[in-house]
Amino acid sequence: MEKIKTLRGFKDIFGEEIEKFKHIEAVARKYFRLLGFREIEIPILEKTDLFVRSIGDTTDIVEKEMFTFQDLGGDSLTLRPEATAGMVRSYLQESLYAKERVTKLFTIGPMFRHERPQKGRFREFHQIDVEVFNVKEPLLDAELIWMIFLMLGELGVTNYKIEVNSVGCRECRESFRDVLVEYFETKKDELCEDCLRRLSRNPLRIFDCKNAQCIQVTAHSPFLYDHLCGDCSEHFHAFLMHVNDFGVVVDINKRLVRGLDYYTKTVFEITSDDLGAQKAFIAGGRYDNLVEEMGGPATPGIGFAIGMERLAMIGRFQASPETPTCFFAYLGDRAKGLMVPILRAFAAEGITLGYSYDGKSLKSQMRYADSTKADFVLILGDDEMGKGIIVLRDMQNKNQHELPLDPQEMLQEFKKLIIQ
Repeated sequence: MEKIKTLRGFKDIFGEEIEKFKHIEAVARKYFRLLGFREIEIPILEKTDLFVRSIGDTTDIVEKEMFTFQDLGGDSLTLRPEATAGMVRSYLQESLYAKERVTKLFTIGPMFRHERPQKGRFREFHQIDVEVFNVKEPLLDAELIWMIFLMLGELGVTNYKIEVNSVGCRECRESFRDVLVEYFETKKDELCEDCLRRLSRNPLRIFDCKNAQCIQVTAHSPFLYDHLCGDCSEHFHAFLMHVNDFGVVVDINKRLVRGLDYYTKTVFEITSDDLGAQKAFIAGGRYDNLVEEMGGPATPGIGFAIGMERLAMIGRFQASPETPTCFFAYLGDRAKGLMVPILRAFAAEGITLGYSYDGKSLKSQMRYADSTKADFVLILGDDEMGKGIIVLRDMQNKNQHELPLDPQEMLQEFKKLIIQ
């Protein structure tokens, strides 16, 4: 019978990779606590209209990449391709705008996009998502960049670049649209089929195209950055000043627009050449109109997402010192009878104590202990029982020590030995 395997673009996460994920989460939570964020869990499955309205129906995500289906009741549902839309929905559904002056939230979990799997890019992928509501000042934009800078420093990421830009506001984009269309109309023969469609529907999306020829065309096009209104220009330059105050170096990338329609003013990406062609692993920006467009009061917002698979690929993770692990090897029913009291004593001190359920030969149990990478093995048989001791073997240097048989006294002597 053929074995059932994971779907294309999906994978199991275990071993070293899941340890990296846990470390990334621990570092992120440390800085979230430091800067006043609270955790929230949002559903993986939402109504399709939530993403169409928020992300934009001309984006690649909505047009090509969403896992969408009809449920038994005939409703169109979608596995979340990103978290911001769900976070905004929750912010409105829970009326947080009426309860809190400022709302700072984060969530961690899987997202889903039906795109071509490649290095660090899967159809099910994991993100840490951060959102802040009801702060319009550019100081917050800079603070988030600083928080990312601190996290990456602790995670040992050194080869990266923080790229920033401003995509302006509705007024900026509306006045710039005619300038952009006029330029791209002269380059139609050089644009891909998707960008020809974008030209009539949403010409700014052309900047987000990954086609090499389209990138070459946009390299010489007018940039929205050079056509910002006074308010957006002032906001962006104040943001740059604050970033400098935080001691963080950023690069202005006038081509950067991000792939979602809801962004306004500040946008940013953190990229690393260590990741190859798809080199962004953190990205975000402002969305000052999104809450209102989804039926809420006028509320500025900003957020970012961290791609955990990609960050795990480039971080230099150092295992934190761990409590030594032990294994209990026993021979005979009398020795087995002491296993539970010993196990309880060690567990109360947070020390892992493995054991064999079937109690096979000592040789077999020692091989099992070695396979679990136990640091120490406690050995107990009839001879040791008769002497009132238990033998402790150091699996690294093979030294052996005799410890008292009483579980509490045994534990105290064990702790003295490992501290030495």
